[in-house]
Amino acid sequence: MNKPIISVVSPVYKAEKIVPELVRRIAENVKCITEDYEIVLVCDGSPDDSWRAIKDECAKNDKVKGINLSRNFGQHYAITAGMNHVRGEWVVLMDCDLQDRPEEISKLYNKALEGYDIVYARRMNREDGFFKKMSSTLFYKIFNWLSGIGSDKAVANFGIYKHSVIAEYNKMPERARSFPTLVKFLGFKETSVDVEHSERMEGKSSYDLHKLLKYSFDVIVSNSNKPLRFAVTIGMMMSSVSFILAVYNVIAKWIGIIDLQGYTTTIFSIWFVGGLLLFVMGIIGLYIGKIFDQVKGRPLFVIKDMININD
Repeated sequence: MNKPIISVVSPVYKAEKIVPELVRRIAENVKCITEDYEIVLVCDGSPDDSWRAIKDECAKNDKVKGINLSRNFGQHYAITAGMNHVRGEWVVLMDCDLQDRPEEISKLYNKALEGYDIVYARRMNREDGFFKKMSSTLFYKIFNWLSGIGSDKAVANFGIYKHSVIAEYNKMPERARSFPTLVKFLGFKETSVDVEHSERMEGKSSYDLHKLLKYSFDVIVSNSNKPLRFAVTIGMMMSSVSFILAVYNVIAKWIGIIDLQGYTTTIFSIWFVGGLLLFVMGIIGLYIGKIFDQVKGRPLFVIKDMININD
């Protein structure tokens, strides 16, 4: 069997009504480039009938590949599952909600042919709600400050990647998965092109505040030790302030300014230092927890069913 030129990977969650249109538009636009393609849809333990919809599309077209995970592992784990089974010379990654427009694939591909290994889709006008825009802006500001990585908030997962990039990505065993962050670490030649961003075809994003915070902590702790250095800096500052206050109290006692130490000040100091210690221990605990998760060596995902995929 000839190696397909383009593989399109899309993690699917709560998208049973979107899948047929997703496949139709991807196939329609990829055919303008080549007839040698595959569409890899990964059902991430979706609670609706997304897997049935994927099976229906696989039955209609053997270029559509289906992967069904045993439970909901999370978007970036589903992406990893799909990337482990692509065969294309070029790999397109896009979300299933059609906010990433399949019509932009040819633009990404043509730019890649200019000599780039990675071409990101840069969303000119994001068609997201106010909360998602604000939370995304806040996340990238904090992440860029903590990690030192200049991430662009207008760039997400949508893009085209050379097979060699995906091959290296698949070698990375980190449990805290963030596809854009891990790909950027690899250092391949990259660029971006401006694309249109559409409204979600149906439903709403599954990323609520809890998931966004968890993802943010996972990515920051897994890619930066700056929080630890920040905690050390705070500790040194507190030690310096405490030493200065201690010297002041001794001198004030000698010259008669202080006759009786204040109870309120003492209690406040104990609470403040105790809270600071818990804060620092919490940061250290996050890193120890990540180490614990990694050394267990459990698989990143578990595949329950596969259709039209021959390893």
